[in-house]
Amino acid sequence: MMDQDSDGLAAFPEKITDFARSLSIWPVTMGLACCAIEMMATAASRFDIARFGSEVFRSSPRHADVMLVSGRVSHKMATIMRNVYDEMADPKWVISMGACASSGGVFNNYAIVQGCDHVVPVDIYLPGCPPRPEMLLGALLSLRDHIKQDPLGKHREEAIRKAEAAALQAASLNDMKGLMA
Repeated sequence: MMDQDSDGLAAFPEKITDFARSLSIWPVTMGLACCAIEMMATAASRFDIARFGSEVFRSSPRHADVMLVSGRVSHKMATIMRNVYDEMADPKWVISMGACASSGGVFNNYAIVQGCDHVVPVDIYLPGCPPRPEMLLGALLSLRDHIKQDPLGKHREEAIRKAEAAALQAASLNDMKGLMA
């Protein structure tokens, strides 16, 4: 019985930290196209993203927790988007907003990346062209629930190792055939 209680007490600070992190998610914006207008509308008084602690849209990735990729990602912007993602402090999350960010949308050509998940790991996909601000608020609430369950410390390192092992087992992008192949 003492072992169970000591494990519960050891997990208590982690749960408090997860709860605090989930209440103030600061986004860094990658407003690349028309979905960015809907993302900006989310901060307006009608939708009021401030009630969820996310009103501070950061221009510096070092102060952000979540990247909101809204709009089509060109190959030229893909390297910049990856640099911004790499500069964000851990733990970090990504929300792909709109059909173009999630799958390239109607732009199936050489200039557009067919999904931002080819550049950064995506946690939540928002469908639509463009998705409504209410959908972005719902995604932030889903991300908040995910953060509350997210492990920290050595538990997080173990989860990362398992995720990396699963990613190495997955098929490479070179093996996957696109629509134009």
